[in-house]
Parts: sequence; structure tokens; C-alpha cells
Amino acid sequence: MVRIGFLSIAHLHASSYGRALKKLPQAELVGIYDPDQKRGRAGAKTMQTKYFSQAEALLEKVDGVIVCSENSRHRDFTELAAAHGKDVLCEKPIATTLEDAQAMITACQEGGVRLQIAFPVRFNTPVRRLKEIVDAGAIGDILAIRGTNRGRMPGGWFVDPQLSGGGAVLDHTVHVVDLLRWFLNREFTSAYAEIDSLLYNLGIDDCGLLSLEMEGGIFVTQDPSWSRPATFPTWGDVTLKMVGSAGQLYLDAFAQNFLVYNDQENKVMEQSFAEDMDLGLIQDFVEMVASGRQASISGYDGLQALKVALAAYESARVKRPVAIS
Repeated sequence: MVRIGFLSIAHLHASSYGRALKKLPQAELVGIYDPDQKRGRAGAKTMQTKYFSQAEALLEKVDGVIVCSENSRHRDFTELAAAHGKDVLCEKPIATTLEDAQAMITACQEGGVRLQIAFPVRFNTPVRRLKEIVDAGAIGDILAIRGTNRGRMPGGWFVDPQLSGGGAVLDHTVHVVDLLRWFLNREFTSAYAEIDSLLYNLGIDDCGLLSLEMEGGIFVTQDPSWSRPATFPTWGDVTLKMVGSAGQLYLDAFAQNFLVYNDQENKVMEQSFAEDMDLGLIQDFVEMVASGRQASISGYDGLQALKVALAAYESARVKRPVAIS
């Protein structure tokens, strides 16, 4: 039995990860530590587990932890877990600065533990099928890519720059960047971005358009905006259009759904019938802890995705393309 605990459940994905753990017969959700006791106790009640008032007490009883804190606190929780010899699954983005991201990677290396980053879209079946097609060379050499990861404005600490490190661009850019690095085994080399706060007037970016370049001259555009209104049928999307020398591919990762007209809630909703990609992520992490293998989505993957998002912010600041090293 693999014993797992949460170090903070501030992130919205924590509840889904908790449900996933409950579905795995080889895993046990030991408990939750959260510095916000009210949030932690409420989460523990919902997940039917124990609340720990001290992180160290939880770390004594687990084999691995899931860090779902505010972005700016990822480093502290990851370093604490590494010092106690516990494997870590950290919510994306890995951190808010490159310095913190590298410190997390180093702490886990020195502690002899594995650091995995939560990019659950890798466990989406259409995404995996697209990778198989690209790997087979079915559309030839990749020339250009258009991507989107548009969603709702999440509110809360996500719109506090001190806790989040950035708005929509940081929140959503890293998902598509990680997929493209995984598909193509190439790095991003430059970024040009237009970023603004046009939708919610919250003093943090809620929209943007990124023009990126990858090794080999592959041109990529991405829309990572919080542009979905509250009444939109679902939270957002992940789409890709890939143009190759021998054809094109189009991906809509969340198209497996049907519309539900819900009079009780007075809204139209999309009801998914796809597999649970969060379950895939958590199962992969549990298997990593149990087997001792390396992380399938490493801290380095998280660092490289963060580099692109931060380069986009720098480009918007200086109003010119920025090299990514």
C-alpha cells in the first residue's frame, strides 16, 4: 500500500486528485496538512481523511506527497518533503521563479527523492493518440502549430500576484508548452507576447497571445486567456492544430462530451464521457512511488515550461521577442 498525503489543498485540482486516490486500491490517502486550518479541516472532511495540524506529523506517515498549495509556496513544501525523504507530485506551474524551480529540483536530487509535475493532459486519450501519430511521422516534418488553453477566471489566490506569480499566461501557457515539448522532443527558443488585463479589471493578466519558436524553426502561437464566461458550458479547452509537410492534425482534448440542459441550475453544461485524466496522473505518481522508477513528468519538464511563460511576460514588458535559453 502506497501512503499519500497532501501538503496544502489550496489549488482547485486537489479535490479531483483526492477522489482519484480513493479509487486506487494500491493507494491510501493518509491525510492533509494545510496552513489554513479551516480549509484543511473542510477538505479532510470532504475527502474522508485526517487533518494534520503539523506538516512534519503527516510526513512521518507517508511515502509521497501531493503539493497543491498556492504557486509561490511550492518551493517551501517541496523542500520540506525532500528533507523528509518523500517523493513529490507538485501542481503546475512548478514555481513562480526559475530560482525556486531549480532549488526544488536540487532539493529532491539531494534528498534522493523523485519530483513529478502535475501535467494531467498528458494522460488524455486523444492527446496520447496525437503523440502516436506524430511519432509515426504521419504528417511529415512539423512546420507550425496553433494552440489554445482558454478557461474561466478562477478567482481567489489565482488573482493575487504574490501568491500566483502571474495570471492567465502563467496558469495556462505551461500545459500546451509541456505537450509540445513531449510530442516533439524539442525546446522553445524564443517568445513574443501581447499580454493584458482586459476582461475582469483585477490588476493581473487575464488574456494574451503568444508567438513562440521551437528548435528547428517550428512556429507556435498560443492563446492562454481566461476568456470563458461563468455561463460557458465547461471550464475551457485544450486544442492544437499541427501543420506538417505531409498533412495536418487537429486536437480537441475535451470534445468527448454531450450537452446537458439543466433547468435546476438554469444553465447549459457539457457532460464529459471521457476517461479521467487526473486519475491517470495520480495512478502514474502512485506507481512511481511504489516502483522506484523515475518521474514520467520531471522537475526539469516543469522548469522548461516555466521558462517559456516567464519569457512571454518579459517579452510583453519590453515589447520585443525574448530568447529562451
